[in-house]
Amino acid sequence: MQPKGFALFGAVLLGVSRAREWQFPQAAAAAAAQQPLGRVSDDNDDVDILYGSQFNGLNTYARVPYVNCLSNEEVANGAKYDIAILGAPFDTAVTARPGARYGPRGIRTSSQRKYADFAWSVYTGKNALKSWATVVDCGDVPLTVLDNNYALAQLTKGHKVVSGRKAANQSISSTPRIIMLGGDHTTTLPALRSVHKHWGQASVIHFDSHLDTWEPSVIGGGLSDYAGLNHGTFLHIAHEEGLIRKTSIHAGIRAPIARPKEDIQNDEHCGFARITARDLDRIGTAGIITRIRERVTGPVYISVDIDVLDPAFAPATGTPEPGGWSTRELLSILDGLAGLEVVGADVVEVAPVYDTRGETTSLAAAEVVWSLLELMVETPVKSLADQAKYPRSKDITST
Repeated sequence: MQPKGFALFGAVLLGVSRAREWQFPQAAAAAAAQQPLGRVSDDNDDVDILYGSQFNGLNTYARVPYVNCLSNEEVANGAKYDIAILGAPFDTAVTARPGARYGPRGIRTSSQRKYADFAWSVYTGKNALKSWATVVDCGDVPLTVLDNNYALAQLTKGHKVVSGRKAANQSISSTPRIIMLGGDHTTTLPALRSVHKHWGQASVIHFDSHLDTWEPSVIGGGLSDYAGLNHGTFLHIAHEEGLIRKTSIHAGIRAPIARPKEDIQNDEHCGFARITARDLDRIGTAGIITRIRERVTGPVYISVDIDVLDPAFAPATGTPEPGGWSTRELLSILDGLAGLEVVGADVVEVAPVYDTRGETTSLAAAEVVWSLLELMVETPVKSLADQAKYPRSKDITST
C-alpha cells in the first residue's frame, strides 16, 4: 500500500502520466520473487541481481558507464562518448594544504545518489543523462606524485587523448568535451591547452576566492622555474601561451593579494575582469549572471575552485577564505549561464581529508559538476574542425 500523499508527490515530481507508469526497474521481478517471511525460494530465477542500487558497482560519477578512454583498444571496440568525466589526482603544486589528489574519488563518492533513471531536475524538468549526449567516466589520468613537470605532461597527454577521440553523436559535434575533477588548480592549465587545440582561445569564467594570475616571479618563480608553475600562477601562464581570451572573468574573489596595484594591473593584462564575493550582496545572483554574460565571448571554459564557497559550505579545500558564497547561490549562478558555449569545465581543490563527516564539500562539488554537465548538454558546440566543414548558420546551438 502506498503511503498517503505518494500519488500527489509522484504526480508533481514526474507528471501525472509518468507517475502512474514509473517504477524501479527491478520492481516486477521483486514482486514475483516475494516469499512469506522466513521462507527461502528454491527457484531464484525471478530474482534480479543485474540491476544495482545507487550504492553498488564501480564508483563512477553519477553511475555513468566507465570507459578507459586512454586505451586505444577499448575505444577501437566501439566505446564512444560526447562528454567525458576525467579525474586529475594531483596536489603537489599547492601553497597551503595538500590533499586534493583525493578530490576525484571524493566527488565521485558523493555523486552516488544521482543516476540516469532518477536525475530529473525539479527546476527545469530536464535530465542531462537522458539527452542527446553519451556521458562516460574515463577514470583518472595516472599521474606521478614525484615530479610536477612530468605529472602535468601526463595530464596534458591525457586530455589530448580523451578529447582526440571521435564523439558518439557526430551529427552534433565530432569532438568530445571534458569535465575534469581535480586535483589542485594547476590542473586547469593542461585542460586549457586541450580546449585551445579544438576550439581556439576561450573566455575563462573562473569561480575562485583567489586571482590565480600571479606572475611566477611573485609566487614560486623566484626559487626556480619549476616552482613557478603552481595553483596561483596557471592563469598567467595560460595567458602567456595565448590560450585564453581577454574577455575572461573571475567570480567570487575575496582573498588578499600580495601587491595592491601591480597584482590588479597584471590580472587585467591577463584579460580578466573581477566580481568580488561581496558584489553578490549588492546586485544579487541575477546581477552576477548579467555581468558574466556581458563579459564573455566565444567558446567558454568554466573553472570552479570549490573555495569560491564559504568554508561553512566547503571546508575541505586547500586555501579556505571566509566570506564566500553559499552552495545554492553558486548553483543559481551556474544555471543562469545556460546557452553559453561551454567547451570545457572543471571542479578543483576538493581535499576530502578536511571535510565534515557529512561530506559537505564533496557533496557540493558533485552538485557543481552536475550543473556543468547540464550546461554542456544544453548547448552543443562545434569544434574548429567542424566549423571548417559546416557553416556557422548550420550549427546546432540548443537541444
